[in-house]
Amino acid sequence: MDILSGWTGVRIVNMIMMPVQLIIIFFTFYYFILSVFGLFRRKEEKILQPEKTFAIVVSAYNEEAVIAPLVHNLLRLEYPKELYDVFVVADNCTDKTALVARQAGALVHRRFHDTKRGKGYALEWMFARLFKMERQYDAVVIFDADNLVKKNFLLEMNNKLCQGDKIIQCYLDSKNPFDTWVTNAFSICFWLTNRLLQLARYNTGKLSNVLGGTGMCIHMDVLKQIGWGATSLTEDLEFSVKALTHGIKTTWAHDAVVYDEKPLTFARAWYQRKRWAQGQVDVFNRYFFVLLGKAITERKLMYFDTAVHLFQPALVLIASLFMLTNVVLMCQAQYTMILFMLMPWTGWQILSAIQYVYPVAALALDRLPWRAYLGLILYPVFIYSWIPIVFLGFLHSKEAQWSHTLHTRSISYEDVAIARGKRASNH
Repeated sequence: MDILSGWTGVRIVNMIMMPVQLIIIFFTFYYFILSVFGLFRRKEEKILQPEKTFAIVVSAYNEEAVIAPLVHNLLRLEYPKELYDVFVVADNCTDKTALVARQAGALVHRRFHDTKRGKGYALEWMFARLFKMERQYDAVVIFDADNLVKKNFLLEMNNKLCQGDKIIQCYLDSKNPFDTWVTNAFSICFWLTNRLLQLARYNTGKLSNVLGGTGMCIHMDVLKQIGWGATSLTEDLEFSVKALTHGIKTTWAHDAVVYDEKPLTFARAWYQRKRWAQGQVDVFNRYFFVLLGKAITERKLMYFDTAVHLFQPALVLIASLFMLTNVVLMCQAQYTMILFMLMPWTGWQILSAIQYVYPVAALALDRLPWRAYLGLILYPVFIYSWIPIVFLGFLHSKEAQWSHTLHTRSISYEDVAIARGKRASNH
């Protein structure tokens, strides 16, 4: 009788969870198919003649420790100096960020506001200033204060703009991938995204990429047409989605590289990712059904794909619920044998089985050094920690209080090039 009731219970649970299984399986195979497009590089005809003018904008809040190396780096890019200027927005700074940036050679603009705090507001304020300047630029390029930039960066952006692209995202690399296990695992996430999501979307020729917070290039015509208006906790995602609703795609520049500082400790990484999760959930709530509607009415895959991207936080919760249900059932002694016999090969199980395939493929395809693979040991810990973070993101999605990520690695581009060998100079 217990066995029969056990069979019945499992079947009932399977019936209830079937829609959840179908969602997980769909997304698992969707991303598998998408990742296939990241296994190769499309041949590109590049325009190498400098033509476009750039306003490089760096939003900085108390970044005196890292701002000078970035400014020095930007002023030495392989691009005619008369075709670009470097602006630093010292946003609500209480340290010497403005002074250090000015001494390094940047054009500094100081901003103070009691309530409108954060990168999104600082950028909107600076863009309004750029619109009124006597000198007008073809595009703006946005960096964070802790960045270092590959020297061909503006040449690559010039190439994209000359080919008619309006919004471009660069390759996001790490300048401290081997400092701690956290920076290593964090870096693997970025390397995987660069290759098997961003490059993959670009290679399809049909999909839109997503802005990644730094290394973003936006044509001035776009800013003047739709405005910035991205002041959420994930202003990058918000703006790229907003632009897409106006029919303006974001494209990808795999050979333009920015080196970003990753948090050294799990606690710092936790708070940074929690902020991202809050912003992602906020953008999901506002744009998911808008994009889904446009995908249906206009029959364009790029809208559906971006809606799929926005659905990721919800997918994490759905998959976690399914996994938790299975674990609870397996803890019931009378169900254990039956579950092993009846449980279908679910999307969650497939996802777990190939957990290491994606990052290993990304590391190999982009020829990362052997030390990068060591991060795979604790990579699952980092990945599964997203589950409570996403839950908190949904719980606090209405909160928009910006928090600053402390940056401390005051190193030069040359230091990164030496530490990374040929990768920094010949990515």
